[in-house]
Amino acid sequence: MAVAQETLQHLRSAGLSEVDPEIAELLTAELERQRGQIELIASENFTWPSVFEAVGSVPTNKYAEGYPGKRYYGGCEVVDEIESIAIERAKSLFGAEHANVQPHAGAQANMGVYFAALQPGDTILSMKLDSGGHLSHGLKVNFSGRLYTIVGYGVDRETSLVDYDEVLALAKEHRPKLIICGGSAYPRAIEADRFREIADEVDALLMCDMAHFAGLVAAGLHPNPMPHCDFVTSTTHKTLAGPRAGFILCKEEFAKDVDRAIFPGMQGGPLEHTIAAKAACFKIAMTDAFRDYQSQVRANADALGETLMQGGLDLLTGGTDTHLLQIDLRNSEWTGKDAEERLHEVKLTVNRNTVPFDERPPTIGSGVRVGTPAATMRGFDEDDFREVGTVMVEALADAPELPGLNARIDALCAKRPLYPGFRGYTTYAA
Repeated sequence: MAVAQETLQHLRSAGLSEVDPEIAELLTAELERQRGQIELIASENFTWPSVFEAVGSVPTNKYAEGYPGKRYYGGCEVVDEIESIAIERAKSLFGAEHANVQPHAGAQANMGVYFAALQPGDTILSMKLDSGGHLSHGLKVNFSGRLYTIVGYGVDRETSLVDYDEVLALAKEHRPKLIICGGSAYPRAIEADRFREIADEVDALLMCDMAHFAGLVAAGLHPNPMPHCDFVTSTTHKTLAGPRAGFILCKEEFAKDVDRAIFPGMQGGPLEHTIAAKAACFKIAMTDAFRDYQSQVRANADALGETLMQGGLDLLTGGTDTHLLQIDLRNSEWTGKDAEERLHEVKLTVNRNTVPFDERPPTIGSGVRVGTPAATMRGFDEDDFREVGTVMVEALADAPELPGLNARIDALCAKRPLYPGFRGYTTYAA
């Protein structure tokens, strides 16, 4: 018993490396992986140290079912303040009438809107997955495709841009209850105003999923969809550079329905430590420094795109308005899967992706999706991304000199170190 009591007392103040050195070592290994390669996955980013602190903070201990001032648990006076601050900052940042900051992720934010606005079986008009849409917008095996009737719109075969004539024709034919704009692999700006016109013509609600470009919206570098939409959903971990989580913005008339849909409709106790991190993320996104960061994200995307095209690679739409580029490999000998694996060999992390009218399955794909937020967070500028683009082109050429390409990536990583002095997890100080 005495030994057990000593162990319990030790656990009350011990850090991770003492309690579970195996996991601690793996976390450090993951940090070294991130430091030693260049992250080009468009949906990933490196968050701020302040967000790490908030995510690892004491509200992880607190149950707080309900909303500020209307909880089902006592002791919520502090987390009420935290969540209220996050709500007000989200509303201010995006010009929204109402915000719900409790969704655990982007898919849950989308689910919350569907539960608030639709009944099972109602029709949703959304972008097809191979045109740049997201699985939670109606993929058959996803909850969205299983619960709702999905009609997909695509892009023009020649330009790879949204075909608004098709969107209007499909809307008139199917009379959807909800139209969704935005996606996960569309490189151009989302024209929410044009979707609003179509939605009004068929008396539909309009939702924009801005998960990918929310940071650009916050910085004024992408049109804000909120004035044109009934609902806007987003994650906080992509261009917003915050914790892995989601949120919903909406018009005031839908506020109660959205709140009820999230709780008690689909989630229990909110993750108040993550909500604290969202609040910090929103505060950072209001600063001039954040706007400078987003401006660099955009400049880097253009520099990377120009370099790839100069090297002979095809890009969907011929470039980007955002942080995201889609490499089209259909005119090459590469599949998306093979290109992803080759680039991994030279320490460039990307993901295979389907392209419009793709004849290959999603597990193989004919495209590669890349983005600039994470490397920009490391401090990469246009010249750095031109070097990255040149390495990509050479890696996908015949008989590349892989050791030499690896050395060039190592030099970039050494030039722009990631989280210097950090070991991959925060330390508890007793």
